[in-house]
Amino acid sequence: MTTTETVPTGVGDARISWYEAEGAARLVVALGHGAGGGIEARDLQALAASLPAAGVTVALVEQPWRVAGKKLAPAPKRLDEGWRDLWPALRAPGVPVVAGGRSAGARVACRTARELGAHAVLALSFPLHPPGKPESSRADELLGAGVPTLVVQGGNDPFGRPEEFPAGDHELVEVPYGDHGFAVPKRAPLTQDEALKVITDAVGKWVRAVRE
Repeated sequence: MTTTETVPTGVGDARISWYEAEGAARLVVALGHGAGGGIEARDLQALAASLPAAGVTVALVEQPWRVAGKKLAPAPKRLDEGWRDLWPALRAPGVPVVAGGRSAGARVACRTARELGAHAVLALSFPLHPPGKPESSRADELLGAGVPTLVVQGGNDPFGRPEEFPAGDHELVEVPYGDHGFAVPKRAPLTQDEALKVITDAVGKWVRAVRE
């Protein structure tokens, strides 16, 4: 079952699309979108379709700027503010919450996880650095999450390939040939559906471990 909830925040209304767990939920996985798109992203939709069967409720979160129809994301401080303000709504089901998201949404989850009491962090396509600027690393955000963290990264992500990530207290799963949106070239030896299955299988296995 899917329901939509509007949540007022200090930076405008956010929106949560709830994909309810089959049976009693043991965990909520809250996923924010990136700076260049919304919750229609292929990885977010794939997880929303797959995780409920594992007893996990998925909450796809649209930040206020996106709900308002704006094309450009605000500064990180404002993104964090919106996420903090909607956190009580994510906690409302009464089960542990995994904070997560893709790209900019992953950064928000990492920056706020410890203070909000997130059970864990799921970082999809973490933007380790701007394309072509490895010296401008955001590794401190990832390494400072302070809770169990899974990074799922495309093998050809210009924002940071898997081998560029520093060692730390996190797990990393590579999606072979995937770009920042986990798209794979037609010539790749795996299909787009197979690439998405790498994501859903890895996240499903990790979620089962962190909820125990």
